[in-house]
Amino acid sequence: MLDPQPTCRDFCFYLLPAFSLQAFSSAVEALRLANEVLGRNVYSWQVISDDGQPAASSCGLLVCADASLSFERERTRRSISAPAVVVVGGRNAPGPHKQLDAWLRECRNRRSSLVGISSGTIALARAGLAEGRRCAVHWEQFPIFSERFPGVIATQTAFERDGNLYTCAGGDAPFDMFLDLVDNHHGAIVVNRICEKAIACSTRSAGDRQRLPLHSRVQLNHQAVIKVIEAMEANLTEPLLLDELVRVAGLSRRQIERLFRRELGCSPSRYYLDLRLERAHLLLISSRLPVVEIAMACGFVSASHFSKAYRDAYGCAPHQSRLPVYQRERIRSSGPENRTRQIDRRLSNERMPNCH
Repeated sequence: MLDPQPTCRDFCFYLLPAFSLQAFSSAVEALRLANEVLGRNVYSWQVISDDGQPAASSCGLLVCADASLSFERERTRRSISAPAVVVVGGRNAPGPHKQLDAWLRECRNRRSSLVGISSGTIALARAGLAEGRRCAVHWEQFPIFSERFPGVIATQTAFERDGNLYTCAGGDAPFDMFLDLVDNHHGAIVVNRICEKAIACSTRSAGDRQRLPLHSRVQLNHQAVIKVIEAMEANLTEPLLLDELVRVAGLSRRQIERLFRRELGCSPSRYYLDLRLERAHLLLISSRLPVVEIAMACGFVSASHFSKAYRDAYGCAPHQSRLPVYQRERIRSSGPENRTRQIDRRLSNERMPNCH
């Protein structure tokens, strides 16, 4: 049943540098379509940038801002109502920002709902607003997020709802997250009508997986495989034995091996190794952690074992992944007898790139 009272819900979107235009527009479109279906402006929103000037998205398009952060912070102090604050990020991890951290804490103290989209969740965690709470983190950002914020319950899900804290991985997940919010306010009928208008066949719920498993190009049909994969993802630092993994699925080892071959085209052990190597690769390109620490964080007993497995999977040594792309390609295409000398010379001349 539609809500008969025109209760307005306000949202304040703060755009981080190089924010995802797709994620931002997905959230706003969910609210706009909700107003259209309800026949009145139940939801309103404004856009905030650091200096009040148009904010540049990751694709280079500009989005006009309604106010600067300092102006909105002062307005929030004087206002009786407290809008929900949505921090919209992208692939890049945001840099330190004391004024933003202070504003977010002030909004928390006023019991505003807080929403993190993509790397916006990093801003919320950095401000100390996500400790002990479930947060959806994009799979590319998940390894370094888990290392930086061990007190946050990070998940590789589309979106999470933990009290008045909402987080999502980015992409089109904000559409699902904001429809979940509309569902809480106005029910499934309104959400179904929004989906019809948006030509959206289905929506994800809080806690749903944000991506297909490695090697898979179709949706998995067997829940036992999914359970084993989830157990693998939860135990990358200290890998479990296969016999321990199959217990969570309630099937025999032979059955699990056969299902993995059928569903994913590889053995469970190979899949587990690829998960750990993927985590290591993301840590290498997004952090300054030493290679030895990364090897340990991904469940490898020695740096030499890690280096060999990594080279087999990615075609280069772990430290080479931190070189610029064009240099890595040149190294791969050169003869093996010259690679070691080239790498050592270039590493001595190159500074390690910043995170993201």
